Amino acid sequence: MSSATTAATGTGSPRPQRPAAGASGLTRALAWAAAIGIGSSTLIMLGASVVRHSAAVPLMRWPPGWPPLELAGRLPVAATYAALWAAVILGGGGVIAGLAAVARGARFPARLLIAAAFVAVAAFAMLPPAGSTDTLNYAVFGRIAVLGHNPYVMTPAQLYRTGDPIGRLAPLIWHKHGTLYGPLATAEQWAAAELGGTSPARIIFWLKLWNAIVFLGVVIGLDRMLRSDPARRARGHLLWSLNPLVLWGLVASGHLDAFAAAAGVFGLALIRTRRAGPDPEPPPGAEPRRLGPEPLVALAAGVLLGVAADFMLTYLLLAVALAWALRRWPAALLAAGAGLAVTVVPAYLWAGRPLVHSLLLRRGKVSADNFYQLFSAAYRHPLPPSVDLAVVLAFVALALLLLWRLSDVAPDLPVLQPALAIGIAWLFVWYYQLPWYDVMIIALLALYSASRLDYVVMVQLTAGSLVMMPGGSGDEPPLGWLRTISHGIWFAWAPLVLLLCAVAVVALCLTGAWNFGPRPEIGQPVRTGA
Repeated sequence: MSSATTAATGTGSPRPQRPAAGASGLTRALAWAAAIGIGSSTLIMLGASVVRHSAAVPLMRWPPGWPPLELAGRLPVAATYAALWAAVILGGGGVIAGLAAVARGARFPARLLIAAAFVAVAAFAMLPPAGSTDTLNYAVFGRIAVLGHNPYVMTPAQLYRTGDPIGRLAPLIWHKHGTLYGPLATAEQWAAAELGGTSPARIIFWLKLWNAIVFLGVVIGLDRMLRSDPARRARGHLLWSLNPLVLWGLVASGHLDAFAAAAGVFGLALIRTRRAGPDPEPPPGAEPRRLGPEPLVALAAGVLLGVAADFMLTYLLLAVALAWALRRWPAALLAAGAGLAVTVVPAYLWAGRPLVHSLLLRRGKVSADNFYQLFSAAYRHPLPPSVDLAVVLAFVALALLLLWRLSDVAPDLPVLQPALAIGIAWLFVWYYQLPWYDVMIIALLALYSASRLDYVVMVQLTAGSLVMMPGGSGDEPPLGWLRTISHGIWFAWAPLVLLLCAVAVVALCLTGAWNFGPRPEIGQPVRTGA
């Protein structure tokens, strides 16, 4: 059935779509809105990143003639806040408009989208880190490792007291804690610190450069997997490649989530079913009998999921999804488990008890925009174990509901539905979330069928990104109207939107009103004998 003329009901069954009256004019308007929103958002973000004294950029010395490149000058604080808030709304709204345009038949030239993504990524990679101070932490932990100390034991405060030039940079909020990142993240930070020496700018440049390369690797990978369907190809680039909120969180800010997300999506994409029997066409209305992936393929997928977890332990959630998808094929399940174990177990045994201790110290920490604070002020402070348990139960309940009600519209990719179910439940319900965490599901969503879930995820990402702007200093905004608006976003407006997004996911589950687009077909299933 043609992908241009089919969609799906809430239960996933295809049905023909009739073009709405006046759809062409509305479609063009949405396409132009997408181009203007995404383009202006990206330009604003680039402008906020390139100026030396900007509320979006952590202050540090830059070596002359070496990236990051910068312009001397100072941006007004209030103007920077306002501009970046506008960039978030324009960027999120632009992506939503683009998704709606594609759903109505618009087609964006794939080469143009890819070229624009490469230009944007290259520009962000050459500029100072913006939107977060996390790269300063990465540089400090890398420096600790280069000096021969254990970053899971030695704290930034201890490095600071030695007078080390990199140790002076660590944000105060993390001064007393060792690193909580996985062993491969520590290895990456060590390599950057080895290359960058005593220059924080050079260390961060290497970190951002590698992030950019990995990000573009996902751009190319998605394009190759979606190349047979122009609509899904354009949708994939809107969700990932040219999404200003993803570019800001991964490339501009330099968060290492790019590595974990890339390893996760490529690992899960390896898991394909195979049609059994010589006849590729099943009887009308019947699905072909499918076999599980080859054990060696499952082993490779497990290794890649282990690499993701070696950067960020939370990516073990995708390993749970992998186990769920392979439960019907024991050989593949055992092979995937072996691949995961061989990459995760030795690495975390090396990190040892200090990493576990560092992670436990952060248990109960809440992000400023969690929606639970709308019901209790206790959720503005670290949570006791009893409250923590209630959120765990809410996460499990939503994950089970999504596993039950989120349609498996991609039988060739059996792990896609459980990965989205578990990832969405965690991202929408957990009390500590940052917008760049959403990249766990963004690329996976691009491989899934278009649906109303796209819009809910984008609204959730937009609300979370708004809270984190501008993110460079780590300090509260100045007193006055700026702080009033900021506090309104942090403690009222964004939490309310996040709550509504969680409610929307539950409502979609209960009603089945997903409005799925055509069933995705990524490559051709391998045919085997009966």
